[in-house]
Parts: sequence; structure tokens; C-alpha cells
Amino acid sequence: MTTLDNKQPVQDRMAEKTARIDAICAKARILPVITIAREEDILPLADALAAGGLTTLEITLRSEYGLKAISVLREQRPELCIGAGTVLDRNMLAAVEAAGAQFVVTPGCTQDMLEAGVESALPLLPGISSASEIMMGYALGYRRFKLFPAEISGGVAAIKAFAGPFGEVRFCPTGGVNPGNLKNYISQPNVMCVGGTWMFESAWVKNRDWARIQECSAEALALFD
Repeated sequence: MTTLDNKQPVQDRMAEKTARIDAICAKARILPVITIAREEDILPLADALAAGGLTTLEITLRSEYGLKAISVLREQRPELCIGAGTVLDRNMLAAVEAAGAQFVVTPGCTQDMLEAGVESALPLLPGISSASEIMMGYALGYRRFKLFPAEISGGVAAIKAFAGPFGEVRFCPTGGVNPGNLKNYISQPNVMCVGGTWMFESAWVKNRDWARIQECSAEALALFD
């Protein structure tokens, strides 16, 4: 596992990684959460999303092609920012680092995973659904989290409630975010970006309808204007 300079204070290292997460999310606005079902879809799907303006992609490890997709995109589409999602433990973290991932997202958090993220050179966005989980991460220097599954975990109301006790914390809500509720999420001061899949429905990918995915990606970003 790649680690940061151990001579640098942990507080400074985590602040640096928080700044990197902020930069990634500010540029992305929407993180497409991608599970690759066929190896031949890797490049055309990424190209369609990028053509629609979505150039920061979260590739999950929910399929056998996740690591391959990260490696291929980092090599053949270096202009894109490629993160790894559904990272569950240290072994997965080491694997996505080796594949070239530029950031890491987890669906939840454990003490060991949070500590691994502190040690890693990659910025990690831990998944949370409760105040207690935020406090676990906060104690280790995390200030940026993924709220997942967002709608089931309280949605916009939860994000508003978290703003009181956790004034420094910002969120990327994922899970149930769609064009109908997107503006409610992004209007919250403590939301930095959102994650979603609505701009590339599985049927469109299966049918290789790349033009429709490009169009829907552009429409999704237009909701921010």
C-alpha cells in the first residue's frame, strides 16, 4: 500500500487529502457510480459520459471488471479522473492503488478501513449513514463523507440535521439521487457533489446507446445551472 510521508503530522496529511477531495468533487459535481458488466463497455461508456461533461468517474469493484476498468482508463484516458468505489477492506484498497485509482470511495466505514485510509496516499471518502459513523471518521481527521444510501438514510433532512453538530463536514449524497431531487441536495451548503447512475441506465449500456448516455449526462450537469 502506498503511504504518505510518515514525518508529516497526521492532521496535516488529512487536511491535504480533504483539499484533494474538495478539488475532485468541485470539478465533478456529479460522480457517476459505474459497475462494468462487460469489458468491451469500459472505453465507450467512459467516452460517452465524458462527452456529456462527466469526466470524474467512480468505478466500483462490484464486478470482475472493476480493477481492469480502472487500469485501462488510467492508461488510455489519462485526462479523466478515475476513482474506485465499493472498496471494503485493506486488500481492496491496495488493489485499487496498484491499478492507479486517484481516489477511493467506500459504502460504509469500519475502524480498520478508516485507519487504512489515513495511512494511504489516496484520498478516501468514507460512506456513512449516521452521526456515530461521522464521529468515528472525524476523530481520525476525516471531514468529507459519502452519505449512503442517501434517500433511505434521511436524504436532505439528514444532511440539514448533520450541519448543526458537524459544521466542518461536507457530503457527497449517493443512493436515490435523481433529476427530481438533485436541486434539493445541491442547494445544501454542506453538499459538495452527488453520486448517481441515472444518466446511464443499464438498458442503455446493454444496448450500447452511447449517444443517449452522452445526452443524459449533459442534461444532468445542466441542472446545476
